Amino acid sequence: MNISDLEKITTNLGPMDLGQIDLLVDQGFYTNRSDFIRIAIRRQLDSHSEEIKEFKHRKYFAFGALEFDRNRLVEAKEEGVKIDVKIVGALIIANDVTKELAEETFGNIRIYGIIRAPEPVKKWLVLMNDKK
Repeated sequence: MNISDLEKITTNLGPMDLGQIDLLVDQGFYTNRSDFIRIAIRRQLDSHSEEIKEFKHRKYFAFGALEFDRNRLVEAKEEGVKIDVKIVGALIIANDVTKELAEETFGNIRIYGIIRAPEPVKKWLVLMNDKK
C-alpha cells in the first residue's frame, strides 16, 4: 500500500485519552499518535472479523476496489442496465466520466470506504450514499 491509497480521517479526543496516548508514544510503545490509532483500529477490526466474514460469505458486499471506466458505463447505459454498487473498500470512477453518465448508469449505491472520482461525480455519489 502506498501513501496515495491512504485516506485521512479526523477524530476528536479528550485530554485524558490524548495524554495517555502521548505517554505511550513518549515511552516508545508507538512511534507516534497515528501509529497508535492505526494499531487500535486494526485490533478493533480484528475483533469483528467474524461479522465481516459473514458479510463476505453472503456476497452482500464486494470487498476491495471496484473501478469503472467511461466505456463500461456507456455500455451499461446502452443496454439499459443500472449498476448497483455495494462495496467495502474503494470505488474508483475514471476521470472522463460525467455526473450525467453516472446518474444514468448507477442504481443503488452503498460505499463503506472511499470514492475516487471527478469532483461532480464524487459529490453525487456521496449524496446518493448518504441517502441509505
